[in-house]
Amino acid sequence: MVSATSSTVDAAAGGDGIHLPDTARDLVKILVTGPFGVGKTTLIGSVSEIRPLHTEEQLTEASAQVDDLAGVRDKSTTTVAIDFGRISLAGGIVLYLFGTPGQERFRPLWDDIAYGALGALVLVDARRIDASFDVLGLVEETGLPYAVAFNTFPDAPRHHTPEQLRAALDLEPATPMVTCDAREPNSSIDALLALVQHLIDHRPAELR
Repeated sequence: MVSATSSTVDAAAGGDGIHLPDTARDLVKILVTGPFGVGKTTLIGSVSEIRPLHTEEQLTEASAQVDDLAGVRDKSTTTVAIDFGRISLAGGIVLYLFGTPGQERFRPLWDDIAYGALGALVLVDARRIDASFDVLGLVEETGLPYAVAFNTFPDAPRHHTPEQLRAALDLEPATPMVTCDAREPNSSIDALLALVQHLIDHRPAELR
């Protein structure tokens, strides 16, 4: 089982390291994706051991005409290119995290951002599960292995069973599904570890 080192958790909580650790052996590109407003920027910011790169801009009245704000009315900014962060795991695995924009109008960026990725962590909001269908479709079209993480919002419904959530997303039995709080480094790291373990199990030659 792959794990995070204690130094990784400390760094994710606010470290400002820049250089790769001497133990780095496998450099892995990971997508952090999901619909608009699901918490991708927050998750990358919570775990990155370097100062994360964010390309956020203020939402405007013009964008309100094309972006679906249902369920995220309080959101005032949006990612317009990528988010980027880095986290080192035990065993010399270093994840480069690329957060994707969540709106359909940024679809042309998808292929460029996904190029070279080994897997994807798909964040889902249980309050609006249907908003995740398009992103899941994109991930499956690229053939990327992925894990699903339900980001826990305070007003998210709690009565759904894991089986119901898995059925609602039509997930394969082998696809990892976890819950996380994107604001909490350890919780977000656990979600990433679920994905990495999935990659190790299914792509051992590249992550041995």
